[in-house]
Amino acid sequence: MSIRSSFLRNTLRWFVLGPDNSLEKMRTGLERFGRFTRRNVADWSEVTVGGVPAIRVTPRSEPSGLHILYLHGGAYNMGSPMSHLGLVSQIVSRLGATATVIDYRLAPEHPYPAAIQDCLAAYRALLAEVEPSSLVVAGDSAGGGATLATMVAAREAGDPLPACLYLLSPWTDLTLSGESHETKRSVDPLIPRAGIEGHLKLMDDMVDGYRGTQDAGHPGISPLFADLTGLPPMLVQVGADETLLSDSTMLADRAEAAGVEVDLDVAEGMWHVYQFLAPMLPESRTALDRAAAFILGRTATESQPDPTAVG
Repeated sequence: MSIRSSFLRNTLRWFVLGPDNSLEKMRTGLERFGRFTRRNVADWSEVTVGGVPAIRVTPRSEPSGLHILYLHGGAYNMGSPMSHLGLVSQIVSRLGATATVIDYRLAPEHPYPAAIQDCLAAYRALLAEVEPSSLVVAGDSAGGGATLATMVAAREAGDPLPACLYLLSPWTDLTLSGESHETKRSVDPLIPRAGIEGHLKLMDDMVDGYRGTQDAGHPGISPLFADLTGLPPMLVQVGADETLLSDSTMLADRAEAAGVEVDLDVAEGMWHVYQFLAPMLPESRTALDRAAAFILGRTATESQPDPTAVG
């Protein structure tokens, strides 16, 4: 691990979460972190897609014809298109793609299935604009879980599916059954340092806010337990030092068993959604370069940009 990554690791939790873990403070912290990671490498504007507010991020290079529906993370309780503008801009710049980042409804004000209803409405609206072969659905953390839940709902409804999925540290199991919740708690920089009890209390609060009256194991809430048959090829990137590591490794096993093409990319020494720090961290840039190559290999585009040519 580089000196720079060690420094960022040691300061990350304070920067994002601040001195306490109240939902209001965490919402503010994530927006602040989003501003910190933003660079002027793409353009954006406010739009509405399928009745859902969103931002549309556009490349400054010649558009490739590729379109990404991006579902932001934040444990379904926080986050916004603007908190993730920096990360999405880095992806857009590598692909010459256009991205739509939706502002789905958040818990606990709007529990399940509100977020997935918004994601599915936006996805269906994009299908009227973009050929499925040029469409990618991507998301980080809860947004990765929402990506899976939305695609399962689309498949069940008979909607066309996109060319591929890109999942960054997806939160797929809200029952918190993965062993990494215990084995990685001492090295994950984004969990409270109060020990496993404090970590699980925070996670339980987030889960309860999102699940509402439903069981956390409901496949629409925890898509790890959904039937994954027929889903598009997926790239799953996860840090080796995060408590959600098991959510990704178990997902890869289940997807492979269902006959889904899955590429699991575990980054040694990295943490939850480490790609956020692409402007500062070489490991993050390398991961996004790999993701761009994966996406370009599975989509129909008008041109083939150089995925490493990012300002």
